[in-house]
Amino acid sequence: MDRKRFIKTSVLAISGFYFLQSELFQAAGRRSNTIKEITEAPIIIIGSGYGGAVSALRLCEAGKKVIMLEMGLNWEKSGIPYSNLLKPGKSSAWLRKKTIAPFMNLFSLTPFTGILDRLEFDHINIWVGRGVGGGSLVNGGMAVTPKESYFKEVFPSLDTEKFYNHYFPLVREELKVNVIDEQFLKDCPYYKFTRVGEEEAHKAGFKTMRVPNVYDFKYMEKEFRNEVPRSALNTEVIYGNNHGKNSLDKTYLKKAMETGNLEILDLHKVEHIKLNNDKSYTLNAQQIDTSGNVIADKIFHCKKLILAAGTMGTLQLLLQSNAINDFPIHENIGKNWGNNGNFMTGRNWVKPLSGGTGTKQSTIPVGGIDNWEDQEHTFFTEIAPLPMGMDVATALYLLINRVDKKGEVTYDKVNHLLKLNWDESNTVKMRENAKYFVRKMNKANGGTRSHFLFNNGFGADICYHPLGGCVLGEATNEFGKLKDHDNLYVLDGSLIPGTIGVNPFVTITAISEYCIENLIKQNEFA
Repeated sequence: MDRKRFIKTSVLAISGFYFLQSELFQAAGRRSNTIKEITEAPIIIIGSGYGGAVSALRLCEAGKKVIMLEMGLNWEKSGIPYSNLLKPGKSSAWLRKKTIAPFMNLFSLTPFTGILDRLEFDHINIWVGRGVGGGSLVNGGMAVTPKESYFKEVFPSLDTEKFYNHYFPLVREELKVNVIDEQFLKDCPYYKFTRVGEEEAHKAGFKTMRVPNVYDFKYMEKEFRNEVPRSALNTEVIYGNNHGKNSLDKTYLKKAMETGNLEILDLHKVEHIKLNNDKSYTLNAQQIDTSGNVIADKIFHCKKLILAAGTMGTLQLLLQSNAINDFPIHENIGKNWGNNGNFMTGRNWVKPLSGGTGTKQSTIPVGGIDNWEDQEHTFFTEIAPLPMGMDVATALYLLINRVDKKGEVTYDKVNHLLKLNWDESNTVKMRENAKYFVRKMNKANGGTRSHFLFNNGFGADICYHPLGGCVLGEATNEFGKLKDHDNLYVLDGSLIPGTIGVNPFVTITAISEYCIENLIKQNEFA
């Protein structure tokens, strides 16, 4: 879309109005004496992950003009290739001098606005994606629909039947979810780790399930036959997939761009937000280059604002804006946060005399262990790949558990950073489940707890799925409108109260579809 369709001007051309007298503008002015660009837009979305992408598409289809601000890079436009796990390049980490993946961080880097970032707290590290497409760029693509009974338990006020008959099928279609061919899985040497994982799980008495994915398995079959460039079979995933994966830039965002009503501004980081007297919003943002240098301070003004910056990004903006601008926030902001029960574990000496878990491994998981019906040890487990370029006879698992004790996100006004009230007491039951799982697997199959990957065999501090802090119906109304605001909406993982029992992006997408559909029906964006 032509940016000239938006009203753009400079500070010198604007009368006093809301900007010149705001602390926000004054703070921006202290950075430099250059003229600040001010952009007005009817609707601004912060963040381009699942909630932002859904919101953008449905609003653009309704004929609304939308600006989307994304702090990461537009990778497709940049032409910069993604890195694989074994040879990470400059695209692999967000402004770091060293790689930050959960394992194998042996590689030095020149700081660059790379695709993977890690948020570090006292007792937990949280990995997030940076770029147009958000977390869809760096996740394993496991498109799991939650247990209907658990969804109803987590969201008792929602129409469960409508979600399972309409919203979940809708998002699976939009996200291009598909399932691997069973004969290909049986024959492909890159899935030995899955076959071993399922065989050993069955021997231990666990039930397994086939897990759908957004990776195009027909493409994978072609890459296996060397008919197309390899991606999943070339250890690409956590630093992005160059081929095969239907991330949001190839689904929701692509369709939104095709309407001509969406403009995406990448490398634009919103610092804080101010509520104006007329109930509109002023955003103070910084445009950065790929080395992280600020190249422009910008002011954005909008009547309607959607926060879709991901759980941690949205909470950062709300709490930081409250600290800086006395931005009104509801008392439930930051509460009911959880790690979606994420708990990593592994086993060593897995079939060492018969080829272990495989020298070559696809990076796209397709198998899971469903122990959700066990009332004592309730969990879902991803049979995860560990593509080391050699057989290490090691099995890796991501357990997803209930979150019995939720955490809380707050803001430290002295040090100007987020604080997370979360420690070992929050993961007691998760650790018990992991011990139970590993012991049962080892008793049936042999093997040892994996000290190779984790301290004492467990990774309690690894989180891929932060959820909550701005829970639907608690901090917002029933459709994601933030309480105490008339024109501010939250549409991302922060709406889910800390847990959903499986990989959450299908649920985030479905809830976002539900919310934006109803907000548009109520003429919220008229």
